[in-house]
Amino acid sequence: MIYKFLSVAACCAVIGGCSGEEAVAEEARVALTSPDTANPDRDVYFGDLHIHTKNSFDAYIFNVRTTPDDAYEFGMGGTIKHPLGYDLKLEGPPLDFMAVTDHAAYLGHLEAMNTDGTALSKLDMAKAMFSTDPEKIVAAFQLIGGAVRDGVKMKGVYDPDIVQNVWQQTVNSADKYNQPGKFTTFAGYEYTSVRVTRGEEGGFAGGNLHRNVIFRGSAPAMPFATLDSTNPEDLWTWMDDQREAGNDAISIPHNSNVSDGEMFKMETYDGQPLTKAYALKRMRNEPIVEITQVKGTSETHPSLSPNDEWADFEIYDKLLGSQVTSKTAKGDYVRQALANGLKLALTIGADPFHFGFIGSSDTHVAGGSFDEKNFWSKIGIVDGSPEARGSIPPGGKKSWEGVTVEPRAANWFSRWSASGYAAVWAEQNSREAIFDAMRRKETYATTGTRIKLRFFGGFGFDEAMLDDPQMVSKAYKGGVPMGGDLVGATAPGFIVWAMRDAMSAPLQRVQIIKVWNDGGEAKEKVFDVACSDGGTPNANFRCPDNGAKVDLSNCAISTDKGAPELKTFWRDPEHRAGQRASYYVRVLENPVCRWSTWDALRAGVPPNPALPKTIQERAWSSPIWYVPTA
Repeated sequence: MIYKFLSVAACCAVIGGCSGEEAVAEEARVALTSPDTANPDRDVYFGDLHIHTKNSFDAYIFNVRTTPDDAYEFGMGGTIKHPLGYDLKLEGPPLDFMAVTDHAAYLGHLEAMNTDGTALSKLDMAKAMFSTDPEKIVAAFQLIGGAVRDGVKMKGVYDPDIVQNVWQQTVNSADKYNQPGKFTTFAGYEYTSVRVTRGEEGGFAGGNLHRNVIFRGSAPAMPFATLDSTNPEDLWTWMDDQREAGNDAISIPHNSNVSDGEMFKMETYDGQPLTKAYALKRMRNEPIVEITQVKGTSETHPSLSPNDEWADFEIYDKLLGSQVTSKTAKGDYVRQALANGLKLALTIGADPFHFGFIGSSDTHVAGGSFDEKNFWSKIGIVDGSPEARGSIPPGGKKSWEGVTVEPRAANWFSRWSASGYAAVWAEQNSREAIFDAMRRKETYATTGTRIKLRFFGGFGFDEAMLDDPQMVSKAYKGGVPMGGDLVGATAPGFIVWAMRDAMSAPLQRVQIIKVWNDGGEAKEKVFDVACSDGGTPNANFRCPDNGAKVDLSNCAISTDKGAPELKTFWRDPEHRAGQRASYYVRVLENPVCRWSTWDALRAGVPPNPALPKTIQERAWSSPIWYVPTA
């Protein structure tokens, strides 16, 4: 589906007339289908590249029985079932592209273990593996999860024939549902490496090094799993070999926020110094990173960005499968990694953190939960109800007084997010065009809203371009889009154009985040560059508060505040000749109720006082890098 963004007048004509105030406040996105011919100015497509079904061990254990086919039906607008029995359906239009990315480690093994007559069903461990009791389920998860994270092929359990058979079914499902021009599907899987860094009583704690591997077209007979090697550099070597064999792929890291400093550390997996060859190999295979999903946001952390008022957003810092908090934010967040990459570009001659951004869901019930007012969490029966995820008091209580929230709900489920989407700018909706857009990093991430976001940089840009009907074409010809490098000696100019999602809140502000490295020290600055409601940035580069509010008694939002679109030209007022820098856009909507507040409202109880009551949905563009010629 191509999204056509119509004028206010055209929107009113489509919906049968509306007042001027309604038109401005509720600028509609009208999604129209049209023949998907190649567009040289490119269209935006929204998708999800991180989806689990029953074939993942940590979905089947939690009573998920939906298939890759079910996942694609959901993405196309269909209805599927949650393990607790209720319906799951997208709130908005169908998705444009998807990939099912089940864990390659022990792919399909849990279903085989739960099928009478199979060799795996006769194992002693099979007797304790399947339950509807949350305590037994979590214990079973730790058993199989421990083997996955240790990279162990359990004797008598691991069966490569099962992996190969289920992987081929996954590839076949993607091929069956792929409809060029309408709905694009990719073969993919998750590489589930964890660097076990610390033990804890009754389990483990480790740094997440997970990646999703997405194939452009053809796929190999077997995936490369963490059971083959826990070192991501070995994954990249395998991907290089596959590329030579005709199976092009990219790897997309996710949840760096719980990597315990491992994902973007300044050394190799084995503790060796980074080299130019390492950087080139990583960027050849990992051009983009997933920065928002159900398990939180990986943009930045308040401890790393104390002058960024919006840094404390959906922070999740519990190491996977544990109650242990990540020991450091350093090495976990993309903004700091961008600054370190600029330093490495000078010291080793290449930047291993020269990546673009996407979002995705990481749903484990085959359908992503993107909407705050219709949240079904992540993993199945243990978090599928408001009480289980800690958003309403247990046992039918109407007050939080004296309530102690169960640890898993307090530390995991209640801190999860209704997020996110991958957005790409491509010539058409096809595997080739969308994959190539991801490789060139013309992508952005959203928290579940479908904001339309353009970002260009160039040396010949000026403010007059904003009124030019050919602005986009001229920006492509005279500059670079998000994900590009600007090489020159003078200060670049930037064009930002954001348009709201009519099913979400109006836009509040547009920001450009500048990242650079000064004498080996990471530096950053947030500039508000476009303000809603007639505001202009002050001397500290901040927009005035536009006064948008949320009524917590019914979650109604202000309808007379905010903008349907924000478009601006900006040149860095603190540009320094010869200094490398990266710039990316962050778009903020007006506040809305967080999903946990919606849960409480429907139950007729106060929101959990330990959780944020509102959030600001947002989008992040991939960076543009300024590379001085001198």
